[in-house]
Amino acid sequence: MGKPTGFIEYQRAEMRYQPVADRVVHYSEFVLPLSDQEIGMQGARCMDCGIPFCHQGCPVNNIIPDWNDLVYQQDWQAAIEVLHSTNNFPEFTGRICPAPCEAACTLNIDDNPVAIKAIERAIADKAWEQGWVKPQVPLHRTGKRVAVVGSGPAGLACAQQLARAGHAVSLYEKEDRIGGLLRYGIPDFKLAKILIDRRMSQMRAEGVEFHTHCHIGVDLPVSRLLNDYDAVVLAGGAERPRDLDVPGRSYNGIHFAMDFLRANSKRVQGVEVPEDEFISAHDRHVIVIGGGDTGSDCIGTSNRHGARLITQIEILDKPPEKEDKGLTWPDWPNKLRTSSSQEEGCQRMWNVLTKGFAHDGHGNVSALKYILVRWDKDADGRWHMSEVEGSEGELKANLVLLAMGFLHPVQEGMLEELKTASGLELDPRGNVKAATDGSGAYQTTIPGVFAAGDMRRGQSLVVWAIREGRQCARAVDEWLMGRTDLPR
Repeated sequence: MGKPTGFIEYQRAEMRYQPVADRVVHYSEFVLPLSDQEIGMQGARCMDCGIPFCHQGCPVNNIIPDWNDLVYQQDWQAAIEVLHSTNNFPEFTGRICPAPCEAACTLNIDDNPVAIKAIERAIADKAWEQGWVKPQVPLHRTGKRVAVVGSGPAGLACAQQLARAGHAVSLYEKEDRIGGLLRYGIPDFKLAKILIDRRMSQMRAEGVEFHTHCHIGVDLPVSRLLNDYDAVVLAGGAERPRDLDVPGRSYNGIHFAMDFLRANSKRVQGVEVPEDEFISAHDRHVIVIGGGDTGSDCIGTSNRHGARLITQIEILDKPPEKEDKGLTWPDWPNKLRTSSSQEEGCQRMWNVLTKGFAHDGHGNVSALKYILVRWDKDADGRWHMSEVEGSEGELKANLVLLAMGFLHPVQEGMLEELKTASGLELDPRGNVKAATDGSGAYQTTIPGVFAAGDMRRGQSLVVWAIREGRQCARAVDEWLMGRTDLPR
């Protein structure tokens, strides 16, 4: 694929960013795209490596070598057709996916992988610019009706695929706008919301009906969906955040990360947010607990608020600067990564266990109390944490954001109703129980009710949600019609 000697002639090109001082004063995307020529050179670097491990690394199994070769040949229209054959929303993943495909690239053996993520983004953006993205309206309607609950990436992908199969699809969202965490959970500077809006326009033309301000299990009983539709897909995500049970947790100024991000994103997008719901980091000492993507989003947002000092703490060891390729490749490696938000300014601490909080005498958090920890393996290879004696300390804090991940779907409301009335089963982690293979793929313990995305597998990546939504749509179509032509 690509140019036979391309990987020798051309070096990897990284996407560039606006300078920090310029980008922290706005909420727009700040990536400076590569030129068509630069993208073509990156496509030329793709090797004819026999076994394309990038397929294994990509959850949606993107046909990466093919569209790498097509952009090298400057056949962009064919490239978007290949890209869309496996991924409904490459403009999303080309921005917010951590790119496990690049970790699996053969050229990553010497830390010089093909810039797959940049190529994917460039293909999708050019396709929209040139007007190549059209609604795929089915030639025939099946007469079957499907309700999809949740409009995140899993719900969107599932709804679009089912509509293209000819079913009448209704997509239900509890918020005022479609997109789930894509809309309000991921900051605008990482994902411009016009990308969601134009996909919605495409999906409307394909026959998807959108229903906002409709919280299933609260505003509308789920039994109504079971009665009115031939199949129901549960794609509501895993929104129960992991909490911190330590003294002082109830002090003012300690919030879940999503409450902070959601309120800010709504204001950025022109939605009115009451003052008592908006959380400002302006001129505050901010501590972010958790080292993942959500924590990074809190850092980027706090920098744009004008925080005085931001500290991110992580309970685990500091990852190595470089992974051992012989042990990890082509799998996703544990190594030190620095996000664009972290580059904008923050202190990072590892091996930190929160023990409690102090207050200012008026119930407002004033400091985080911590102790350092050590991780050791036992004889069976299991990791165990122990506190380091004498390592206690305090960090000044006016705002603490809990970004420690999510446990499982919210069970009050829709899931409780389904459990009580219809016998819905959950797995041991609290997710909706459904297998991904066999004749009952993605089907729950209730006939005709399916589950996909984080609601089924637990907290994961957007690209995994798209995969699950597509595969679930195939399973629903086959269950309704006895056969299916939808791709996996």
